[in-house]
Amino acid sequence: MLKLILASSSPYRQQLLARLGVSFECVSPDIDEQTLENENPDDYVLRLSREKAVKIGEIREKSLIIGSDQCAVCEQQIIGKPGAHDKAVQQLSQLSGKHVVFITGVTVLNSQSGEMRTWADHYTIKFRTLQASEIERYLASDQPYNCAASFKSESLGIALCESMQGDDPSALIGLPLLKVAQQLRDFGLVIP
Repeated sequence: MLKLILASSSPYRQQLLARLGVSFECVSPDIDEQTLENENPDDYVLRLSREKAVKIGEIREKSLIIGSDQCAVCEQQIIGKPGAHDKAVQQLSQLSGKHVVFITGVTVLNSQSGEMRTWADHYTIKFRTLQASEIERYLASDQPYNCAASFKSESLGIALCESMQGDDPSALIGLPLLKVAQQLRDFGLVIP
């Protein structure tokens, strides 16, 4: 039987995958996540999800490996993780009143057979016009410094939104469970 491995150190992705009620292990792939010259956002997250899955597949035989990566895009610019408070304030001020597309690339790899499935999920958020005081309260509460575009939809971040559009809200957190569950079933994993 194939072991399920999440190629990630993200606590958010771990929490999401745990929702499926399956046993899995987390292994951090530790790859370079810089964008390549002229790389579009879809290609960027798809490449990183593949690289993560393949890197873990090289050391873990007989496994189903899930690699995932996410970025946010506003006005054709990739918005990454802020890393610090000042950068988060800058990002949210820039995104105020705008549409932001969160793109999540996912790869499911069977390291035994080499079969791989890769796709991208898009989810659009329209941010409300945000006041500086709202941004500060949100950052003090959620501290989303390790989240694309400083946005945590599973917490107070949802209050920053005017509207949301997409097929799977779990994609906003970094792992679109609807399609992940289907792909795992297709690979023979039993999911309740």
